[in-house]
Amino acid sequence: MGAELDVSTVFAAYRLGMFPMHLETGELAWWSPDPRGILPLDGLRVTRSLSKSLRRFEVTMDAAFVDVMRACADRRRDSGWITDEFIETYSALHELGWAHSVEVWSAAGDLVGGLYGLEIGGLFAGESMFHRERDASKVALVALVDALNAGGGDRLLDVQWCTDHLASMGAVEIPRRTYLTWLEQALRLEPCLS
Repeated sequence: MGAELDVSTVFAAYRLGMFPMHLETGELAWWSPDPRGILPLDGLRVTRSLSKSLRRFEVTMDAAFVDVMRACADRRRDSGWITDEFIETYSALHELGWAHSVEVWSAAGDLVGGLYGLEIGGLFAGESMFHRERDASKVALVALVDALNAGGGDRLLDVQWCTDHLASMGAVEIPRRTYLTWLEQALRLEPCLS
């Protein structure tokens, strides 16, 4: 617990397998779950209905980073844990080329889904996702997996905890020791989203 939510501290934490999140008390904590949730890039499950949804939306990357973070931070959501301090720090990481967003747009041009996270070497640490239309966050995840697969190598898509939603898309839990070994290997790769 403790430390500052600044760019260098956050960057160093991810390289060590940790990520920041406030406790209910408001204190900043650094997490390294055991087991750890990951989404194997060759294990993504795309249902028939999701395949249809992929054709309904337009997808971009890094076109509206702050808008995606603000949508993920919406306090009306159960998982609305993102503070202005997080938005400031991750926006700075985005400006430096480390943090990325995937945006999903409706035919009318509205932002209806997306996700954001941090890419360091071959690690993509997914932070949060949101949707305003059915399947929009899943479409963002499919686009991210496609982009990471195109980068080649043994890339690691960290989803922190394996929720039922992510498990339905192919996320699995692995022991922290395995995660840290895979992280060390992934960090040797060049980033592919920058």
